[in-house]
Amino acid sequence: MKDSRIASQGLVLLGCGKMGSAMLSGWLDSGLPASSVWVVEPNASAWLNETGVDLTGNLPERPAIVLVAVKPQMMAEALPTLVAMGNGETLFVSVAAGISLGFFEKILGENTPVVRAMPNTPAAISQGITAIVGNASASDKALDEAEQLLRAVGDVVRVETEAQIDAVTGVSGSGPAYVFHLIETLAKAGEGQGLDARTSMQLAKATVAGAGALAMAADESPSQLRINVTSPNGTTQAALEVLMDEENGFPALLERAVKAATERARELANG
Repeated sequence: MKDSRIASQGLVLLGCGKMGSAMLSGWLDSGLPASSVWVVEPNASAWLNETGVDLTGNLPERPAIVLVAVKPQMMAEALPTLVAMGNGETLFVSVAAGISLGFFEKILGENTPVVRAMPNTPAAISQGITAIVGNASASDKALDEAEQLLRAVGDVVRVETEAQIDAVTGVSGSGPAYVFHLIETLAKAGEGQGLDARTSMQLAKATVAGAGALAMAADESPSQLRINVTSPNGTTQAALEVLMDEENGFPALLERAVKAATERARELANG
C-alpha cells in the first residue's frame, strides 16, 4: 500500500480485535510500513506486539486517517479521546455496526470527514466485501482513501445513501451467518439420507465454497449457472421445485430474513 499522506501523517487504528487485526494484517502485507501505524488497543495480543506498530498511545496530532474498529458499545467512551483530530483533514473511517455518521459529527464536529463502512467476517481471510458511504465533508478523494484501506480485506462497493447501509447489513453484513446455516442444514439433510456426519459436512462445505467460487469466476449470472446444472426432470429439478416454491421456499424465506436483519439494523442505528 503506497499512500504518501499515510506515510507522512500516519494512520491510527482505534481498536484491534478480530476485524481490526484482519485489516492491520492486510495493510502490512500490502506494504504499509509498521512505523506509519499507531494502534490504540488496551488488550494487545502477542501478534500485535510483534508487528512493530506504535502501541505507546502517543498519537500523531493530525493523522491522515483514523480507522475506528472498537465495539459499538465502547464508542461513546473511546471516540471523545480523539476529538482534537476532528473538524480538520483527518479522515475517520468507521467499521462499527449501527453507529451513524451523525454520531461521529456530533462528537468530532460537523466538518469532520467521515466514511461509514459495513464489512463482513470473511474479511478475516481477505475474502470480505465492504460497503461504504461518506458524509457531506467526505470528498471523492476521501472515499478513494477509505476504499484503498478497506481493499486490504476484500472487495469494496459504494452506496449512495447511509440508509442503504442497513440493507447492506441485511445482505452481506449478516449474510455469512445465513451461508453457515445453509452448510449446517445441508449437512444435516445428508445425514438424514444415510451419510455419516463427517462425510456429509465435508460435502456441504465444499459444495457451498465451490459454488460461490464458480459464481464469482463465471461470466454467466447465478440464474444461468442454476439453469446449467438443472437437467429436465432430473434430481436438481426435483430439489429446486421445493426450494423455489414462492410461499415456502428460499425466495420468501430469504426475503423475510433480510428484511428482519435490515429492520433490526435500523433500530440499532436509531438507538
